[in-house]
Amino acid sequence: MPDVARPYTASNALEDTGQMPALFVRERQPTPPPPRATGPDYDRIQHGKEFVALRKTFRRFVFPMSLLFFTWYMMFVLLAAYAHDFMSRKVWGEVNVGMLLGLGQFASTILITIAYLKFTNKRLDPKVEALRASVGAGER
Repeated sequence: MPDVARPYTASNALEDTGQMPALFVRERQPTPPPPRATGPDYDRIQHGKEFVALRKTFRRFVFPMSLLFFTWYMMFVLLAAYAHDFMSRKVWGEVNVGMLLGLGQFASTILITIAYLKFTNKRLDPKVEALRASVGAGER
């Protein structure tokens, strides 16, 4: 956009064409490859028997528990949406079935978390420590 406050005088030919040279450009020199890391070989670890067994143990707990919780959650949502008479049935006082099932969602989340922590401490952590020791990857 031209500067209308001062009269037009081109100071060089590049300004006339609108093609300014790129500033701060250096000629690129090939960069040397980065030095080889001295840490663990993660690709070998990932495809090793110990890690595959660790993932299998993890999945054996997580997938069924996730499916169970998702089914329980969807049952609650569907009952709340379509079974109004059942969900509004009084259990005692002003407490109804819907309230109890809603609180059951919180309770089941806490129970699943506790079960996962126990499972991890008992089954996964020893395998992780053995894997770390076998590849020489200690705590940093």
